[in-house]
Amino acid sequence: MIDEFELMPQEEPFDPFAVMLFKALQVLAFLFFIALLAIAPEAKDGKIDSKAEFLVTMSWPDQHPDDFDMFVQDPIGNMVWYRRREAGFMLLDRDDRGGANDFIVVNGRKVLSPIRQETVSIRGIVAGEYTVNVYHFIAMGREPVPVSVKVEKLNPTVQVVYYDTIMLQSAGTERTAVRFAIDGSGTVTDVNSREKSLLQTLRNPRRNAG
Repeated sequence: MIDEFELMPQEEPFDPFAVMLFKALQVLAFLFFIALLAIAPEAKDGKIDSKAEFLVTMSWPDQHPDDFDMFVQDPIGNMVWYRRREAGFMLLDRDDRGGANDFIVVNGRKVLSPIRQETVSIRGIVAGEYTVNVYHFIAMGREPVPVSVKVEKLNPTVQVVYYDTIMLQSAGTERTAVRFAIDGSGTVTDVNSREKSLLQTLRNPRRNAG
């Protein structure tokens, strides 16, 4: 017989227990993999993973057509605004022009965004006073518009340094929202709202240094 010369492979006896054990190990390995994916890093309350030291946010009512601009000046005279988006350690992320540019084009169609907001990040520590001004660039109506300004210290935990809402009614109006001072370690040492025209500073740097 051919089988006597071992020219044909011999079939292994079927072991249902071994098959079930193998399948069970496969299921356990799969569940272990899913568990690893589901495990998140330990959350730390109040922590923020950001390279910025301070975040300044200006916002006004959603879908409002008016255009407001934020000006931020650092202690050594650097200033960010819509014509200079980066200066020193400061960066203006976007010039929000109200209803004029709050949209993106997707497949040839405009997708509108209702949010009206500008933010400036301060990515390093320069000791001294920072000034945050709001300018009413274009007014589409005659009613006063509430504009909110918030300053947050981000490290080592998030701390709101300032938050308030001011009313602006007509185009061409400039208001100082806040002036805040920090020391060399980034600790806030003073917060006030004394008026200081940054537009005048741009026109004549020596005229409005106080």
